Amino acid sequence: MKAQSSIQALVQLIDDPDESVFEHVRDQLLKIGSEAIPYLENSWETDYYGLLFQNRIEKIIHDIQFDEVKAKLISWTQSADKDLLKGAIIVAKYQFPGLDENKIHETIQMIRKDIWLELNDHQTAFEQVKIFNRIFFGIHHFHGDNKNFHSPVNSYIHSVLESKKGNPLSLCLIYSIIAQSLDLPIYGVNLPNHFVLAYMDSKHSSFAINQQNEFGVLFYINAFSKGSIFDTNEIKDFLNGLNLHHQRDYFEPCSNTAVIKRMLTNLIASFQQVGNVEKVEELKTLRELVSAAH
Repeated sequence: MKAQSSIQALVQLIDDPDESVFEHVRDQLLKIGSEAIPYLENSWETDYYGLLFQNRIEKIIHDIQFDEVKAKLISWTQSADKDLLKGAIIVAKYQFPGLDENKIHETIQMIRKDIWLELNDHQTAFEQVKIFNRIFFGIHHFHGDNKNFHSPVNSYIHSVLESKKGNPLSLCLIYSIIAQSLDLPIYGVNLPNHFVLAYMDSKHSSFAINQQNEFGVLFYINAFSKGSIFDTNEIKDFLNGLNLHHQRDYFEPCSNTAVIKRMLTNLIASFQQVGNVEKVEELKTLRELVSAAH
C-alpha cells in the first residue's frame, strides 16, 4: 500500500508549471492506480489552484479509471465463461465508474423471480416466452427507446434497468441473461443494423412437429418490439432488403464476446453523432481489446 503522505505529496505537485515534473507526477499516480483517486478527489474539492490544476486532476482520475476498465476487459476476454452480465457492467463502468453493481444484480434477480414463479416444465417454448414477455414487457414495462434511439444511455445496463427502455442490443442482452438463468435456451443473434434473440431447439422438438429447422432455432424473438415472435423467413426478407447474403451468422446465436463488441460499436456510433472524438477513440481502444480475443 502506498503511504498516504507519499500520495498527498504527489497530488500537491500536480500544479507544477514545469511540464516534465507534472508528467512524472502523473505517471506515478497512474502506477498507484485507484488507491490515489480519493486523494485526488479530495484535493479537487478542497484545494483550488486554478483551472489547470482541476483539469489535470480530472484527467488523471479519468485515466486511472480507464486503465482499470481496460484491465477488467482484458481479464474478461481471457475468462473461460465470458459472463455476459459482467461484460456489460465493465462497459457501463467506462462511463459510470461508481455505479452500484449490487443494484444491477438485485434488479435482475427480482425480474427473474417474477418470471420463475410462473414457469413450469410442462409449458411449451411458446408458452414460456409468452409468460416471459407478459412479465418483462407488461409488468416491468421494458420497451424500445424510439425517441432517442442512438443515445449512449441505451447501451449502459444499469441505465436501461432504471429507465426500462433501451436499444435492441441492450434489451436483448437483459432478456437473454434472465432467460438463460431460468434454463431457457435464448441467445442473441447479431444482425446487421439490428439485434434479436433465438430460442434454440435444445429438445429437438421441431422434428416431432415436422418443421424445417436448418439453424437449430425454434423461433426468433424481437425484444425491441415487445417480444414479438417470428421465423427464419423474416430474417431472410430483412437481409434481402439490405441486399445482403444469407450468412449463417445472421441466423445463429453469436458469442458473448460478439455481444460486448457490438455494444462498444453502438457506443462509438452514439458518440460519433455528438462529435465526442475523445470518447470515440477510447471506445475504439476497448473494442480492439475485445476484437483481439474474438
